[in-house]
Amino acid sequence: MFSSSIVPIITPFKDDYSIDYEILANLIEFHIQEGTKGIIPVGTTGESATLSYREHSDVVKFTIDRVNKRVPVIAGAGSNSTFEAIELVKQAEKDGADGILSITPYYNKPTQEGLIVHFTEIAKNTKLPIILYNVPGRTGVNMIPETVYALSKIDNIIGIKEASGNLTQAAEIIRLCEGRINVFCGEDTLAFPMMTIGAKGSIAATANVIPADFSSMVEEAEDNINRARALYYKIFPICKAMFLETNPAPVKEALYLMGLIPCPKVRLPLVGVKEKTREEIRSLLKSYGLVK
Repeated sequence: MFSSSIVPIITPFKDDYSIDYEILANLIEFHIQEGTKGIIPVGTTGESATLSYREHSDVVKFTIDRVNKRVPVIAGAGSNSTFEAIELVKQAEKDGADGILSITPYYNKPTQEGLIVHFTEIAKNTKLPIILYNVPGRTGVNMIPETVYALSKIDNIIGIKEASGNLTQAAEIIRLCEGRINVFCGEDTLAFPMMTIGAKGSIAATANVIPADFSSMVEEAEDNINRARALYYKIFPICKAMFLETNPAPVKEALYLMGLIPCPKVRLPLVGVKEKTREEIRSLLKSYGLVK
């Protein structure tokens, strides 16, 4: 059901930091036209950590309605509280989401047993397919391959966004799970290598900026490895630039320079990129042909 390039879409803000739904609608149309195969509202790149519960649910519902079944909508619905995560999942299911992206609980650093119980409880409370999200650099906890294998036995846990940056760990998940779940690359600069070892798609912040090339690279990896490799090295400098500072600030700056959003603001405690970073992003976008 879920494959290829899936975008964790930004949440655009106005100058007063309120959500700009008109621009969000435009971005959704941009992604569908450019070949993105799925949209994730309110993931890490969507600044889930600084949206209120009401805003979170509203962005998910708006995205579902605007997409109108043209591509899958996988709602970001994770929390460091199991019970809050369950409430977000229930709301997303009620609103018509096609699936759930659920991050490992951050800050409280659960054990591997705690992770198994956390995701088991979430899975019990929804019929939606669930993609686990492992990003230890953000959360402070790494979900090891044996834990993923244990969770893969649950019918509606169907995938993992693996963003540890560890190819060995990704390969071990693929080996252990033997097709029970799909692995999605969550580390933008490793998208092509992960496809070559058996990942089924990518969930990349950089896909906000270059969705067509990211989709092509992921899809070509199945049939034309040389073409996929060429695309990978074409997009590689953009991927690196999108993490010069904390995501999604560089992504929003790039979209602003491209004229796709009128305001690059991120919510505090995140701040906009430094001038040096801005100029580096501008230079890369010019060489790529995305800005004049």
